Order: sequence, then C-alpha cells, then structure tokens
Amino acid sequence: MQQHGASSQVLQTLGLTNLGNVYWNLSSPTLYEEVVRRREGWISHLGPLVVHTGHHTGRSPDDKFIVREPSSEHKIAWGKVNRPMDAVKFDSLHAKLCAFFQGRDVFVQNLCAGADPKHQVAVRVITDYAWHNLFARNLLIQPEEPVVHTSPETFTIIDSPRFHATPEADGTNSEIFIVLNFAKRLAIIGGTTYAGEIKKAVFTILNYLLPERRVLPMHCSANVGTNDETALFFGLSGTGKTTLSVDPERALIGDDEHGWSDDGIFNFEGGCYAKVIRLSQEAEPDIYRTTRMFGTVLENVTLDYDSRRINLDDASLTENTRAAYPIGYIKNHVASGLGSHPKNIIMLTCDAFGVMPPISALTPEQAMYHFLSGYTAKVAGTEKGVGSEPQTTFSTCFGAPFMPLEATVYARLLGDKIARHNVDCWLVNTGWTGGAYGVGSRIRIAYTRAMIRAALDGALGNTPTITDPVFGLRLPTSCPDVPSDVLNPRNTWKNPTDYDVKAKELAEKFRMNFEQFE
Repeated sequence: MQQHGASSQVLQTLGLTNLGNVYWNLSSPTLYEEVVRRREGWISHLGPLVVHTGHHTGRSPDDKFIVREPSSEHKIAWGKVNRPMDAVKFDSLHAKLCAFFQGRDVFVQNLCAGADPKHQVAVRVITDYAWHNLFARNLLIQPEEPVVHTSPETFTIIDSPRFHATPEADGTNSEIFIVLNFAKRLAIIGGTTYAGEIKKAVFTILNYLLPERRVLPMHCSANVGTNDETALFFGLSGTGKTTLSVDPERALIGDDEHGWSDDGIFNFEGGCYAKVIRLSQEAEPDIYRTTRMFGTVLENVTLDYDSRRINLDDASLTENTRAAYPIGYIKNHVASGLGSHPKNIIMLTCDAFGVMPPISALTPEQAMYHFLSGYTAKVAGTEKGVGSEPQTTFSTCFGAPFMPLEATVYARLLGDKIARHNVDCWLVNTGWTGGAYGVGSRIRIAYTRAMIRAALDGALGNTPTITDPVFGLRLPTSCPDVPSDVLNPRNTWKNPTDYDVKAKELAEKFRMNFEQFE
C-alpha cells in the first residue's frame, strides 16, 4: 500500500526525499508481482520464488563496519571483526545512498525482531529490490496488523544492491558496505545482492542492545519436546544448526537466532534461512517441503527455465544455496516463538580434521571453553572468499562476526544461566570421521540425530564414559541406534597413529586460539 503524511515524514527524517513510488508493507503475493514485473526473479514450479544474486553468494565480513561515535565506542570490541568507520565518512556515504534513491521506487516493511514483547525491537527495512523486501518480511516478525513505525527507538536498515561504494572516497574495503550506526539507529547496506546481510545486520543490533537487559543473544537454533524441555543448538553455518533443530518429534522455536532472558528463550525471527544444497526429501522432509511452497525465496537455486522446476543438487552457482521462508511453513513449530529455560545445550562443530568425537558430555567449564573457542570448519560458499574446501576457524561465541561487544560479556551471561538453571551441555561433531577431509567421510546424519535424541531424552545421562586423552572430553561408550565404534573417532581411522598426530595438531590450534582469553 502507498501511504502519505506521517509515512513521508519518516522517510524525510532518514534523508530519503524525491523518491519514486513508495510501497509500504506490501503482502507477499503483491511483492511476487513486483519481483516478476521488475524481472528480479522467477516463479518456479509449485510457487517458490527463485532469485540469483550474481557473484555475491555469501556474506562479506571484511566489508562490515561500525561507526565510531561517543555513545557506543567504549562498548565495542574494536578489531578485525568490528572495524571502525569515522562518523563523517558514514554521513557522507549515507547522503550518497539517499541521493541514489532519488527518483527510484522504494519498498518499506515495518517489522519487529524478538518474539518476547518485553525485548522486542521495531525494525524498518527499506529496499530498492522487491525481493529483498520479501526476504525481510519472511525472516523478521510481522506485526499482527500493518503499522508504520514512528518511534525514535526504531532501527532502520536501508539496503540497495545497485549502489556501490568508492573505497578511496568512502573509507570502505570494496564496493560493498554494511555499516551500523548505533547512535542513529541506522544501518546501510550496498553493493551486494546477498540478502543475508539484512538478517545479520539485525542480529548484530540485538547483540549490541540486549546484554544490557541481562538477555543473552545467541547464534543458535531452539526446539522443545513434549515435556516442555527446551534444547539449544549453537553452531555456525554448515554445522547442521537448522537441520538438526527441525525434528518431527519436537516443536521448532527458531532455527538461527535467539535470546535467553530471565523468563526463558525467545526467537529473534519470524522465519528460517536454511541451506538447501543437495537437500534430501528423505533426510530433511520438513525443510524440503518448504522448497515447494509459495512464499519461499530460493537464493541461487538453479531451475529449468522452460519447466520452471528447480534442481537442489546443482551447485553451479554456489554451495551456499538458501531457502528463506516463514517459520509457519514448518508444521511442528511454536507459534509464539517462546520457550522455557533450556534443559540441554548442544554445541555443534563441523570438524574437518576428523578427530573430534561425534558426541561428548561437557562440564560447565568445558562448555564455557568451547563457547569462547567456537571451533568449526567454514564450508564452501557461506562467506566471500571461502573456497571449495572447508577452512578451520575459531569463531568466538559461535558467531564472532555478529558480536559487537567483548566476548566475555556474552560468556559471563551464558555461564551464569547454565549454572542457575542446571543445564546439561554437549559437544556434537557433524563433520568428518574415519579420517580428515578428503580421506574420511561426513558423519551420517541419522547417527547424529540418534545421538542428540539420546542426549535430550536422558538416555546418555547414565551411560558409562571414557575420557579422551587429547581433548579431555567424556565420550559415551554406547548410544541407541549408533554403532559403538563410531562413538570413539580414533577407532574409525585405519591408522590410529595418524589420528593421534591430527588430534594433537588440532589441540595445539585450540591452545593457540585460547591465548587471547588468558
């Protein structure tokens, strides 16, 4: 719908004037029509919208900045992740972006982040691509009735893939920029068609705001069992966070971003953003179903332009093919987005060394260690610059690119909540077994699901364990529906001595990484 009056005043306050048509809070079907009319994407068989993002098929972490200004500069953990931008440079770049929008059609969605009304943040998303507006509508929380946010507490994201920065003049690293100004409650994004930058800008905002309210923001999925026992799944992209939390026997609270308050768990989002490359209907039926539904946005999935049928097995555009859909598309979900305090925390890693156990029990101290370490292997396509082979990485709090505060702020909150609510913690490896990447194979998802099921229903609680001599982890000696030799990774290698060498190599990487916290 097109609106005037207060709506126009909102845009003028943001520096957006002399615009073309302004479309406020368009419905999904109407946005579909705009996408097709503007030739931004294709409607595929059974209804999903297919879009291609060009050469930007993942996030650009080196192009993200935070404005250095008095109200926040003493809080930010400045460094390689949180790069500062001068306030004058930001104002100049913002003005150029606003000038670029003049005469252009604009799409505005007034949305929210955070399912808990006590901690909900109003978010206004302004885009020049219709499909980016649909993406935001799918991923964030839609108000029950269309609104126009007029509160000065509203955060605004202005996004234009068509506008490119000039690094020499604008102080950026490339033509791409993602810049957050906490004082102005404004984020500007340009030069990249990858819509995931919108979602992660909102996550970064919440990671800045919520710890002051004693709410722990978490890069995790969450689900709940029939006995109201909530489980959290921490992990980076490619670890199985979305896949493993979608379980027909448990209700999904959310697949990626949550807060943990004094009242319990709440989803930050209203949708899911799942990797769908080589998605199997047999292994992941719920997520597979969404790729056949009207309203789902399929990023960089190939399709036959005559039949309009998609091919989920084709990685010719990227390994990082994605589906963005409302959480209601998952049959067994928690409509409120709220959950009780967790009984279990699963920390997921995708170990390319092939030496981490498929599941191990963690003491509270070990849980804090692995939370701060955030070890995994980045898989192809999730970030710009990640090639075809996994790259070993340590991402603090399982989400370093999105954490503007010092890591210890989040760690202290987690430690306090684990102790207060007596949470059981587990480390689960969804990566390689029987050898490192290139030699071994990925752990079967059926085994991983069986191990997690046993952890959550208490079957592993009284199981005898052995202690791994290298990592000090407690490995269960048996698990229902899992061969016992799988549980000890050393037993899966043809040459145990080769395992010992690789395990010590990874242990040394852990030690060197953790020196920053000592």
